[in-house]
Amino acid sequence: MSSADTIRRPFRWHILVFLAPAILVYTAFMIVPLAGTLQFSLFRSIDRVQTFVGLDNFRTLFGDPRWSAGFWNALWNNCWFFIVHMLVQNPVGILLAALLSSPKLRFAALYRTAIFIPTILSFVIVGFVWKLILSPLWGIAPWLMSSVGLRGWFAPWLGKEEHALTALSLISVWQFVGIPMMLIYAALLSIPDEVIEAAECDGITGMAQFWKIKLPLILPSIGIISILTFVGNFNAFDLIYTAQGALAGPNFSTDILGTFLYRAFFGFQLQLGDPNMGATIATMMFFIILAGVCVYLFAIQTRLRRYQF
Repeated sequence: MSSADTIRRPFRWHILVFLAPAILVYTAFMIVPLAGTLQFSLFRSIDRVQTFVGLDNFRTLFGDPRWSAGFWNALWNNCWFFIVHMLVQNPVGILLAALLSSPKLRFAALYRTAIFIPTILSFVIVGFVWKLILSPLWGIAPWLMSSVGLRGWFAPWLGKEEHALTALSLISVWQFVGIPMMLIYAALLSIPDEVIEAAECDGITGMAQFWKIKLPLILPSIGIISILTFVGNFNAFDLIYTAQGALAGPNFSTDILGTFLYRAFFGFQLQLGDPNMGATIATMMFFIILAGVCVYLFAIQTRLRRYQF
């Protein structure tokens, strides 16, 4: 072995220097609170003293009807909230991105800006504005539907148990459809021109080109959007709280894990706060999100790699 081979490459200390601030901030604001929440879920306040009880809080969450009924209701509502976003938001975002990426479309930049603007609006503004729009007393929705002859179709959607959650889900879709649109739009622009030119030489144009050529190439981006939608929906709280309050009315029909956690941890009206049970619910939310991310990474993402350049 030559002397050159025996020389060890110097360790690049500057990498640690640049990574240290990000690691410290992430640890302080993410890892430490997460570890504290997981630890807090294993304790219970007994005579005002935090006592280790193991998994008893989880047994209470799933075994006590006072807790389990609310948890399963919130979990199902969260699943429906996610399903609406997956079936409406992401397909609409893909369709808008496909239309806006057309070189023949005029004022595409203006349309992109207009569609993306709701994304940067505050949840408080969105919740209150849409609550006013859909109000049967002073909202503009009844008047607009009357002007086009659809007044009979109007209903107080936010006040009906069977419609309230779907209505809020569609409001959330309206607010955030710009995110999948922009991500898919960027993915479409990243497709090499040679691929598009080859497809056109073979006579594949228009919608056929999108379905046969572009869509398979942007599947990894669609997968990323899907997992971001999953994580965002199972962490949702602001819109429901703003529009329907902490009780997620009517009759808890819009209650999701975020609002259920809020009432459990801080208490609300006649419900006393229980930080330990709140931490238990937060831990279950973490495990649900972790399971969904792992399924995507190990079962879906590996199958999408073959489409990447």
